[in-house]
Amino acid sequence: MSGYPEIDSFVLVAILPSPRDMEIARLLGWYRIPLKSSPKVLEVDYLAFYQTAAFGKEHRWRIESFAEVRGLELTTRRELFRDEPDHPRAEEEYFKIQIGPVQTLPAPILADNWKRITFLYTTGKLFHGAARVKDLVVHSEDREVLWRALRERASKSAEYRFRDEPDFELDLNLLAMLGDFKKVDESRPSYRTEDW
Repeated sequence: MSGYPEIDSFVLVAILPSPRDMEIARLLGWYRIPLKSSPKVLEVDYLAFYQTAAFGKEHRWRIESFAEVRGLELTTRRELFRDEPDHPRAEEEYFKIQIGPVQTLPAPILADNWKRITFLYTTGKLFHGAARVKDLVVHSEDREVLWRALRERASKSAEYRFRDEPDFELDLNLLAMLGDFKKVDESRPSYRTEDW
């Protein structure tokens, strides 16, 4: 399957509380986690979506889809849902995880007795062979290796990285088409990145 998690990738099983959340993931390409209830490490390669009872009898309590993680930012609920400015949690902070296309598994991973799941870390290797959510559990002998790798990845993502950007010229007419420029200044044919 194209885009399927690599054997050595890290996968976070994340809850989809409602079908609306699946639509947001599919159409807008992001998933949200409240900061106050987020897992310790979000620097993973993939999200696997655990569907709650809200998905109805045929699709509840299972993982049917996953997506590659492409980015992460901290924002407020108000910024995520601009149509709900008066929501009681509008000012609460959320992680917004940008994801690639949501892909459907060939066969769902069923919950069986594990109906109440919060977040679960697993590996691509376990994800490939899982038929049930309990098959995703990293056992004690591998758990320390998993945590060490996740902590290392998280510490690297927190490092400040400075990249020297090349200097290039931007055409004012192009900028006018892209942004809030009201009038193109013909006396200056271009801006340089150092002018910003």
